[in-house]
Amino acid sequence: MRSSNLTNQFLIAMPGLMDPNFYHTVTYICAHNDEGAMGIVINRPLDMALGDVLAQMDMTSGDPETVRLPVYHGGPVQMDRGFVLHEPLSEWESSINVNDAVGVTTSRDILQAIAEGGGPKEALIALGYAGWSAGQLELEIKENAWLNGPAEPGVIFRTPCEKRWESAAALLGVDLNKLSSDVGHA
Repeated sequence: MRSSNLTNQFLIAMPGLMDPNFYHTVTYICAHNDEGAMGIVINRPLDMALGDVLAQMDMTSGDPETVRLPVYHGGPVQMDRGFVLHEPLSEWESSINVNDAVGVTTSRDILQAIAEGGGPKEALIALGYAGWSAGQLELEIKENAWLNGPAEPGVIFRTPCEKRWESAAALLGVDLNKLSSDVGHA
């Protein structure tokens, strides 16, 4: 039985979480229901830019700034599939509205719009996602692997990548650098 819905929340890796997929990560939870959870890691840039992705999809952009946008490792599931977190919402072919302002889109049309300069005001492009089966995330939170709390679009889209982990925790009043990796264990 689920105690709360974590959709539109940050999942912040505790300092003791050593899983290489999630060490010091912040994951934005896009969907959470009785079947499990799905999120996008927002602070793991890949050694790849949007121009590389566009080239693989036979698209181009004349804007040097757009071509240099970072692409993130969104999680260990379906790492060959692209996800775009964006604000504001709009009509794209394949989108999920996470809340009234933020959506996640997986269709080619949003990348084409970004390449042409007509995409959403804010966007984070990721390959792959993080997924949990029914009850798995709740158990991991109970085992102190994660902190969770309200998400803030400013952390996703406007905070420098290397500061997102600490910034997401600061929204909860937590300084992760002062936490022991042994918290909650007898």
